[in-house]
Amino acid sequence: MTTKPRSVAFIPARSGSKRVPNKNVRPLADHPMIAYSIRAAIDSGVFDAVICATDSEIYADIARHYGAEVPFLRAAEISTDKSPDIEWVVWMLEQLRAEGREFDIFSILRPTSPFRLPETIQRAWQQFTADPRADSLRAIEKCKQHPGKMWVIRENRMLPLMPFSIGTTPWHSSQYAALPEVYAQDASLEIAWSRVPLESNSIAGESIIPFVSQGYEGFDINEPDDWWMAERLLATQSAVLPNISINPYNLLNRPE
Repeated sequence: MTTKPRSVAFIPARSGSKRVPNKNVRPLADHPMIAYSIRAAIDSGVFDAVICATDSEIYADIARHYGAEVPFLRAAEISTDKSPDIEWVVWMLEQLRAEGREFDIFSILRPTSPFRLPETIQRAWQQFTADPRADSLRAIEKCKQHPGKMWVIRENRMLPLMPFSIGTTPWHSSQYAALPEVYAQDASLEIAWSRVPLESNSIAGESIIPFVSQGYEGFDINEPDDWWMAERLLATQSAVLPNISINPYNLLNRPE
C-alpha cells in the first residue's frame, strides 16, 4: 500500500504592506482577508497541517483564531518586502524539521487571493498528485494583454519586449488570433515537493504543471483599486468567498 505523502499549507502573511496597509488582516466582508485562505486550506481536507508564516504576533493571533498553526514567527531578515519566497520557504521547512515535523509536499496559499475555494485546492491537488514526475504545480491565467504587443523604451526608441516573428511578420504586427496563447502566473496557489527548495535554489523546479485558474480564483488584491474591485464583485455576487462558520475575529481585542 502506497503511503500518502505528508503535506503542509503555508499561508504567508508578512506585516508591513505598503500599497494596502495591513491588507492581510483588513476586513473583507465579515472576516480579515487572511481567514479565507486559512479556512479554504483546512476545509479542502488536503493538508496534514495549515501553518501561517508571519512575523507578527497580531497576525498570528488572528490566524490561530481561524484554525491555523503558528508554531513560531518568521525571522525579521526573511520578512522584508524584498525577501524572495525561497528564503522563507526553506526557513519554514527547516524549522519544522528541527521540531521533528517532516513534510513531503508544501503549498503556498497567499491571503491576497480570497476567492480561491476549497474545491480549487482539491482540483489542484488531484492534478499535482496524478503526475508524480513533476516538481511543482503553479496557478496561471491567460494573459489579457499579449506580451507580443508590449515594448520597452531605450534612448527614446521602442524595442519589442519579445522580438519573435511568424514567418517574416513580427509578433507586434501580427493579428491576435495568429499569436500563441500566453499565460501569466497568478498568486493564488502553488504546490511543490519539499525536496525542490531544499535541494536547489528554486521553489518551483524545472518540471512545472500548469493549473489554469477559473473565474475569479486567481484574483489578487495588492492595490487599493483591487480592494474596491473585490468588494464590487461581492456586492454583485459575481464572486464568492470560502464559507466561514467561525465567529469573526474581534480586532478590538487583539494582543498588543
